[in-house]
Amino acid sequence: MHINDYQKLGKISWEMGSGVVYHGGKDLTEIQTQVFSKFLWSNPLHPEVFPGVRKMEAEVIQMCVQLFNGEDDSCGTMTASGTNSLLMACKTYRDWGRDVKGITKPEIVVAVSAHAAFEKAADYFQMKIVKIPVNEKKRSVNIKAMRKGITRNTVMLVGSAPEFPSGIIDNIEEIAKLGKRYNIGVHVDACLGGFVLAFMKAAGFNVPAYDFSVDGVTSISADAHKYGCAPKGSSVILYHSHSLRHYQYHTSTEWTGGIYATPTISGSRPGVLIAQCWASMMHLGKSGYIEATKRIVKTTRSIRDGLRQSKGVFVFGDPEVCVVAFGSKEFDIFALGDELAARDWKLNALQFPSSLHICVTLPMAKSGVAEKFLRDVRECSNKILRSPNWQTTGVGAIYGMAQKIPDRSMVRELANHHLDCMYSTKIHSSENGI
Repeated sequence: MHINDYQKLGKISWEMGSGVVYHGGKDLTEIQTQVFSKFLWSNPLHPEVFPGVRKMEAEVIQMCVQLFNGEDDSCGTMTASGTNSLLMACKTYRDWGRDVKGITKPEIVVAVSAHAAFEKAADYFQMKIVKIPVNEKKRSVNIKAMRKGITRNTVMLVGSAPEFPSGIIDNIEEIAKLGKRYNIGVHVDACLGGFVLAFMKAAGFNVPAYDFSVDGVTSISADAHKYGCAPKGSSVILYHSHSLRHYQYHTSTEWTGGIYATPTISGSRPGVLIAQCWASMMHLGKSGYIEATKRIVKTTRSIRDGLRQSKGVFVFGDPEVCVVAFGSKEFDIFALGDELAARDWKLNALQFPSSLHICVTLPMAKSGVAEKFLRDVRECSNKILRSPNWQTTGVGAIYGMAQKIPDRSMVRELANHHLDCMYSTKIHSSENGI
């Protein structure tokens, strides 16, 4: 097969995908292509060979420190993804808890709505994860329950701004108060919407306190490859002090190959992604991000308000940033997901409770797109409501069934099989190349 044949395997437009491509504009794409050719072979593991990449990473971090209201001692590193940023944060607090507080069985306290990467970190780093319920109506973490979840082994409290499932911002100020009271690190996961929140005030929107301006917040993660509009593979993890960042580092002093010191999980890293992230931020600038934020937030709120007026569905909480989650008390919400998929909308299916969400990107913020989405939701919902014996099929049926299996190990096996299929070289033309 020719390389162009592989590009044509997909049948779903990325412009209609929830949280798939966050920018995709022609001008930025051309700039990124130029940057790629200049820094293709660069590797920040060799700063003496690629000093420009080293400087660009330092400048990206400094720009992000300023965006999130850090102080002179605030710092951070770039990572390959939001998951990697969260892994690094958890590793940092694990080691901090061990060295500073003598904790040998570290615990992370998170909301059930916090990203699954915290669970992955707990698995990787042998930490215990304590999951806290959310408020039924607001969908933000229950602060009283979080306080009760704290023990002498707690090394980290987590707040999301916003969280992935429903797009709700946790009460970061109250979480930070708990951190100060019990001398526990507080991490704000702004991986999804950090580059929207940072510009909301300048864009004319109210935004709750969530960053380093909140006393007690000790680290923040934000993905530049989402609303920062950088290519995939760009995230940042920020700390309120250099001393805390040191717990993220790994240094091998006895290796026969020399002293080996790395700031993140990876040794070699693609310097081209650092350069492209830097280029995105410099090209868009403050004015570009403010304009993008206006479009994202206005579109998100338009969809939220439109869904609230749509028969058969309801919106979870009061999302105000970039994600809207919705469910139904009158029909299987996954049936709606299947119908919308048939109209080329790629939404995220959620569980506990069953729901769908749309993550608004700049392609979705174009004129007429939100209106088309709401029109399709209304038409598909009415179609299902007119058929009381509607049977959910396809992916929706599988997702709904998976929630009802009490033995979660069976679900894990199904997921493992799905991952195995990702490595199949067979082509099934009717299934988007998978």
